[in-house]
Amino acid sequence: MGENVNAVRLLHADEIECRVSSVNEKGLSLLLYKDARVDQKILDETFGAFGWKRSHQCIDGNLYCTVEILDRQTGEWIAKQDVGTTGYTEKEKSQASDSFKRACFNWGIGRELYSAPFIWVPASKVQVQKKNDRYYCNENFHVAVITYSEEREITGLSITNDRGAVIFDWKLKNREASKKDINKKDPVKKQAEKVSAPGNGVEKTSLSKNQMDGLETELKRTGVAMETVQERYHIDDPAQMSEELYNRVMRALSRTKSAA
Repeated sequence: MGENVNAVRLLHADEIECRVSSVNEKGLSLLLYKDARVDQKILDETFGAFGWKRSHQCIDGNLYCTVEILDRQTGEWIAKQDVGTTGYTEKEKSQASDSFKRACFNWGIGRELYSAPFIWVPASKVQVQKKNDRYYCNENFHVAVITYSEEREITGLSITNDRGAVIFDWKLKNREASKKDINKKDPVKKQAEKVSAPGNGVEKTSLSKNQMDGLETELKRTGVAMETVQERYHIDDPAQMSEELYNRVMRALSRTKSAA
């Protein structure tokens, strides 16, 4: 393409939003995400207002978004597509926005968020409340500082509340050590086994027992719930993760502090 997809810039701190994923009496977990307006802004900056377009298609009852980029050298449109999930309100609008944001992830916008550690904030630093046996937190949180490596991975992250108090502060001490840890936890270097998806003959990956055991070990060490991993990476069945996604999850877990 005339424009290199790697030219898509990294997200600025004020473009990243924090959402509470889960809350209990011990604290809460946060997810980092980008708004669809940020995607539109970066697409305009990178490819020009007339250099990209989006469309939506309903397939088997699910709403997909296709984001196309104009290759100015050949005049062809290059497309990448993804499916959205349904929110609790405004179903169609929620699916449209989510599918658009996911399609933009495929173009590299905000992909660096997947390299962040899982974020757990103890109750001593936030205002956790309880009503009708349900824990909740009404505070808003903001990314104050974020730093990246040359490989476009997050190396530092600081999150504050509305009062400006730092409630989460993390720096990657040794990137090479993190990579070695992943290899130790996953000594099986063979390709993931192939299984046929029922009914359509499409092959998809299946994690080995050693890989699943390694994932369970990391979840126990960090205290991160499997549901949090599934929500962050849009995973329906953890056992069917691709090799690339599995390594991405394990890398993020290796960067996460131990629950102890």
